Amino acid sequence: MVTTATQIALVEDETQALLDWAIAVNDSDETYFHKSQQLARRLGAHYRPDGLTEIGFWTPRLASEVIQSERDIFLEIFTPLDAIDFQAPEQTVRFQCDRIPLMQQGEYIWGVLAGMQPGRRDRAGSFYWLRALSPHHYLRIIRDPLAVSMPYGVFAPAELYDMDSIQQQRADLDYLRRTSQCDEEGTIPRVPAPRNILQLHITTASPTGYLAGLTDLYRQISDKLDQGLPLTGAEENYIGYDAVQLLPVEPTIEYRIEGDNFTHEFFAIASNTNSDEPDLTIDLTSDQVITDQHPIFKDQEQRQVTLRKPNTHNWGYDVPILGSAATNPALLSSLRPDEMIDFITTLHTFSTGPIQVIYDLVYGHADNQGEELLNRQFLKGPNMYGQDLNHQLPTVRAILLEMQRRKINTGADGIRVDGGQDFRWFNPLTGLVEQDDAYLLAMSDVVQEINGCQRLMFTIFEDGRPWPQEGWEETSTYRDLIELQPASYQWGPLIFAHNTPALEGFWDKKWQRVSEVLIQGDHWITGCANHDTVRRGNQILLDAKINWNLGKTLPQVLRNAYDNPAVKLWVYGFSPGLPMDFINAMMWAPWLFFRNTDDRYGVKVAAEEVGFLDWQIEPELYDQPWAFLRLKALGFRDLKALKTFCTALSEALLKTDYDLDAVARMCQRCLGDNPDYCEVSAMYDLQHPDRAPFLNHVDVPALKSFAMGFMEDAHDICNIKHYMDDVDPVLTHFGLQVRHYRHQHPWLAENLGGSDRFNRISDKQRTVFYGLRTCADCDDELEQVALVTHMGGKPIDVTLGDWLQLDLSEWRIALATPGLELDDSDPDELRLFELKDSQGVLLERIRD
Repeated sequence: MVTTATQIALVEDETQALLDWAIAVNDSDETYFHKSQQLARRLGAHYRPDGLTEIGFWTPRLASEVIQSERDIFLEIFTPLDAIDFQAPEQTVRFQCDRIPLMQQGEYIWGVLAGMQPGRRDRAGSFYWLRALSPHHYLRIIRDPLAVSMPYGVFAPAELYDMDSIQQQRADLDYLRRTSQCDEEGTIPRVPAPRNILQLHITTASPTGYLAGLTDLYRQISDKLDQGLPLTGAEENYIGYDAVQLLPVEPTIEYRIEGDNFTHEFFAIASNTNSDEPDLTIDLTSDQVITDQHPIFKDQEQRQVTLRKPNTHNWGYDVPILGSAATNPALLSSLRPDEMIDFITTLHTFSTGPIQVIYDLVYGHADNQGEELLNRQFLKGPNMYGQDLNHQLPTVRAILLEMQRRKINTGADGIRVDGGQDFRWFNPLTGLVEQDDAYLLAMSDVVQEINGCQRLMFTIFEDGRPWPQEGWEETSTYRDLIELQPASYQWGPLIFAHNTPALEGFWDKKWQRVSEVLIQGDHWITGCANHDTVRRGNQILLDAKINWNLGKTLPQVLRNAYDNPAVKLWVYGFSPGLPMDFINAMMWAPWLFFRNTDDRYGVKVAAEEVGFLDWQIEPELYDQPWAFLRLKALGFRDLKALKTFCTALSEALLKTDYDLDAVARMCQRCLGDNPDYCEVSAMYDLQHPDRAPFLNHVDVPALKSFAMGFMEDAHDICNIKHYMDDVDPVLTHFGLQVRHYRHQHPWLAENLGGSDRFNRISDKQRTVFYGLRTCADCDDELEQVALVTHMGGKPIDVTLGDWLQLDLSEWRIALATPGLELDDSDPDELRLFELKDSQGVLLERIRD
């Protein structure tokens, strides 16, 4: 299919109207921040109902430069002349390239254009970025940080997209109207808190590795439930939740190497296609010196672009910030924003009732790639993650909040704010570094607007302040933002990153925090497993005191620690708060921190994940024909050999302070034909003749290739599709039962009080929790539950009636963990029974 691009031109009168509006905003008596908020609403590219496109850029650097002519600032627009196959791994497409001068007004560039093609589900739109010629004749790219569609990543031009059409056609409008304020009067409602949450990382929680696959899975489950058909054990793990929380879905870092990135860019602009022009490849993604004869000064020409489907793997938190209003294209099978809308509407129209969608937002830091993509005003300076964001600059603050507004306008119901403790600033009036709580609260109060309906988001904060002060695990209250915004929730102390239940006595050592959950945890996210804690389990030293009651091997211990029946029973059947589960833990699927884009630190990142092999991978899993294909191709035929090299590599990196050249020389010296003294003891085990061929020629490129293979193999093996047929249906059904019980008894989310009791039995042999709760607001009948759970150690004989002074003839079993066979028709059986590690029982008072 060949198309003819429409002539693109600046519409002068409409552009002047836009300029006049911006002048009026700047001349108003509003605060600088409020002015910035108004201007931010019209930044980026907006396809209007009249077919015109508004364009706005904030360019503070250009405001300080002398612009020689209007041709020195122009919008460069790439409109496809050939149909784009969004499923193709790679293709070459002809584009019409137009260069349209825009109007500068102080720190802003504005324009209204006719002829730009809006993207839709079935076709690509015009791609665009701003070009500026500096006084020193350097040609720069200025990208749109507020773009809502970036199908070929953050280093490519953004795509103009017809978002209004998506909003008008979405299938969940009835749900949105029911939960919104749809007129100009009245208070804007906040989405109510769910009763429990399922955490999902899209590319590992979806059988296809794409968001569309997750949508198909939920549609299949919804149809089965609607028709009364039984679910598989794996399917049961996805239901019984009021909400799903997606790990970050904004664009992440991409492949970047020193020098030419043309060979792996997702949007690689190739040679000029005009026959009278010389064949040349222009790197349009970097500054370059140009002259008046440079072909970039043509107002219109054709270009060939090699399009590569984004294939980056990341756990989601390595974000450059630019494009945060869009969805990471590596998550989208179709590369279309519609795919996210499809997922959200599928959950909002689920057959058994709406399921909320919560976005995990990362605005506390930017990866260092942000330095290549954002103007310097966005960044304050380096931190341990990359760069601090300059939230205190009014325009940056306004743009970040506008990014969030456009993000949630896809139809999300809630947000989880990552790393709230990272939002800090130096207050010159006090001389102290303080928390930017005002910004965090502003994030909670961003209004969603869809088809005239408005909602405030349900909000979760992750905030471990006074991190990073020493001893923060013990001193953090995890309540600072709840006190400021009572409708919000925070991650509680037991689900934060330092959770390691695979260790002996973990729950006994956490007794103080456990008690806090019971007393004040009603607005805490509770539970045991999440993306952070499971990874933390991989980092437990092998000489630590491990709870071997949980399994015979390290992977068995880890799985049972984070998918523990006793913990689930306590969290769902007794504990206050809002429970959250992690799908990989429930599927017994491996999990780690992965990214395959890092050329500079990739070897370091891979080496830091060496514990993943000990704690998550059994030899039988490694031997599967589909597993670890890249590392096996390097010659690591068995898990033991791979572990040995990873251990040696980790030790070598520490000894050389992560100097890859030094590590390569060390490997060559230790593994050469005549190895001499070797500083890395683990490398002695690699000197046998049948070692992996990879080890015969270890240089820096080889180390980087190994790290890439490790990360990509690890990502593949974390996908739940490999484990769906092997889940234990007894365990999955028990999990579904406890979730249903929580739904049926919502009062359990409240704090303990009055005559409620909660105690532990703790000695060097075991830890047991037990307690009694009474519903304070159940007016019709007395509603009570009694619990006993074995949290670790040797078996114990339970006499719960004596411990809680109960007449057990008045009680029955509500829930019992799998394998615990008790008959509540015989009170004697309840009066004395044995409880083993990870077992528990929940009793409820029999009502008249």
